[in-house]
Amino acid sequence: MKKWTVGMPDRKTVSSLMLSCGVSSLAAAAIASKGYSSPESVMEALNVSELSDPFLIKDMQKAADTINAAIDSDERICIYGDYDCDGIMATVILYSYLAEAGADVFYYIPERSEGYGLNMKAIDSIAEEGASLIVTVDNGISAISEAEYIYSKGMKLVVTDHHQQGELLPRAEAVADPHRHDCFSPFKYMCGAGIALKLVAALDGGDYTMALEQFGDLAAIATVADIVSLTGENRFLVSYGMELLSNSDRPSIMALKEVCGLTDKPVDSQVIGFGLAPRINAAGRFGSPKTAAELFLCEDYDEALTAARELDRLNNMRKDAENSIISEIEAMIDKEPKLIRGRVIFLCGKDWHHGVIGIVASRIVEKFGKPCFIASETEGEIRGSARSFGEFSVFDALTACSDVLEKFGGHPGAGGFTIKNGKADEFGQLLEKYALENHKVMPIAEIKADIPISPTELTVENVQGLSVLEPFGTDNEKPLFYIEKAEITDIMPLSDGAHTKLHIKLGFTQADALIFRKSPSETGLAKGDICDMIVNLGINEFRGKTSVSIVVCDIRPHMFEQNKYFAANSAFEAFLRGEELPQNYYPSMYPSRDDVVKIYKAIPNEGICSDTLYIRLNDRNINYCKFCIAAEALRQLGLVTVSCSDTKIKRVKVSQKADLDSAAVLVSLRSKLAKSH
Repeated sequence: MKKWTVGMPDRKTVSSLMLSCGVSSLAAAAIASKGYSSPESVMEALNVSELSDPFLIKDMQKAADTINAAIDSDERICIYGDYDCDGIMATVILYSYLAEAGADVFYYIPERSEGYGLNMKAIDSIAEEGASLIVTVDNGISAISEAEYIYSKGMKLVVTDHHQQGELLPRAEAVADPHRHDCFSPFKYMCGAGIALKLVAALDGGDYTMALEQFGDLAAIATVADIVSLTGENRFLVSYGMELLSNSDRPSIMALKEVCGLTDKPVDSQVIGFGLAPRINAAGRFGSPKTAAELFLCEDYDEALTAARELDRLNNMRKDAENSIISEIEAMIDKEPKLIRGRVIFLCGKDWHHGVIGIVASRIVEKFGKPCFIASETEGEIRGSARSFGEFSVFDALTACSDVLEKFGGHPGAGGFTIKNGKADEFGQLLEKYALENHKVMPIAEIKADIPISPTELTVENVQGLSVLEPFGTDNEKPLFYIEKAEITDIMPLSDGAHTKLHIKLGFTQADALIFRKSPSETGLAKGDICDMIVNLGINEFRGKTSVSIVVCDIRPHMFEQNKYFAANSAFEAFLRGEELPQNYYPSMYPSRDDVVKIYKAIPNEGICSDTLYIRLNDRNINYCKFCIAAEALRQLGLVTVSCSDTKIKRVKVSQKADLDSAAVLVSLRSKLAKSH
């Protein structure tokens, strides 16, 4: 369960923005919720109409001069990319331009097994190919020793990157990266392909016309895929690129749209993020990134379609591998629930595919609302990925565990690490120690609604007005809205029970709301329930009729007391971990025999989501912590199972009575009670 927060933008500000900016009430409220209060700030944020001069990036002129000189003197140039979507698109952009300009050019994209960035073996291979100049895209800012090696081999280097600078800059003819400490360019958040597009414009004298027409679509894909800030110049770049993508005659785009089922359909940031980009990334994860690069360099549609189908196949392999690991993890947790009771989640498996464990970590964070570190042991090496949120920094946590790590890197939200042989258990202990010492209260996963919405605001015109905020992405997320006191009048399955449609009543207004990836039984809802919802809104067009589409992101009973819920859950997990709680907690946590029997009898034959069961009990004498202790006691005695995949609690058929008092969790709690008396 996530913590809900609901924005309450100032109504005067909303009215002022509606009048001065000519936007709908929902758009004005969403804008105000993001912190914009003046028409000037709104126009500046929404109406970015160009990219800044490429030569404002430090060393961009030097980079252009070096590359142009190499073209003129017929030197052999190697573009060195990266195996993710951004690196592949950046490589294609620069390679295509240089090849068209008549350069003697080839590209090198490392395989995922080689690791990120320049490496010595690759440099040897490039030297053997006769290159005299290496130009990096989407990497290179941290390649200090590799840069020296390039020069020792008699080659030169130009770096273009968008990652943070370390203490030193690599030796190079030019280092064009807006994150250089001495770079004062106005916009810092472009991806590697965005910087490559700016380099192409610089090579063309600084004019963006050709660069945008030829490569705006590829830069837009990379910008969305790399999850960089969709504000400022990126907003312009993605908007421009989406137009090109929607009407593309590029064989690779047409082929990729076909395998995604998107032929003749408009392309928005969601289509890129969930349709195009995962297939491009799949090449680097499950095949070779060259497959994706070759697709985008292909000029024949039939060849492009063959390559696009291969990317689709690799993406299906990625999904299968991901789901297989998730299933394995769920089985591990069902067998040993304490794996998810820690302050952080650390899981280690055997031969889990390294190309997807970062995605798996994200899914585990989403499911359990805790920072997650996932490692896989392959041929004696234990490598992992981590994801987090809120105030908990992955990088700081890994730094605290550095004694048991071979290497690590990252930032607050994500990171990668390699654990020293035989040190996996100690790594898990150090993570918990760091979390306890630095986060007595762990961050809670949140979902934030921009504003509450009334039934009268659910008009087609009002919802259509939200389009002025597009494209949506990082730092410009799609607005979410809070609906209070919706009465459920009917519940229906969709797609053979894969999804759920709700008929709801809001005052005198009737509406439909969709819940994706949950069957009616999994929602735990019943006709007549009064619920609050956080939703996103869209427009549905069917048989010429236009209507408002309501998609439920989260739903819970009206008047649900979330602060009590999270405090109780925190106390329950702290108790299971053996942490000391205030003495007055223990009496209120201990369930009576009658409490446990009542909970057990309330479980239906088909099972039920444990949180739904708690809500249905509606017993003020059974607080949530007491409920969790009772459920854990029943699980320990083998009377129930609790599945982590859907948090469903089910009764187990038993042939003999169990001694409730013998449950380990109750024995432990009684010892705490005895000390408190």
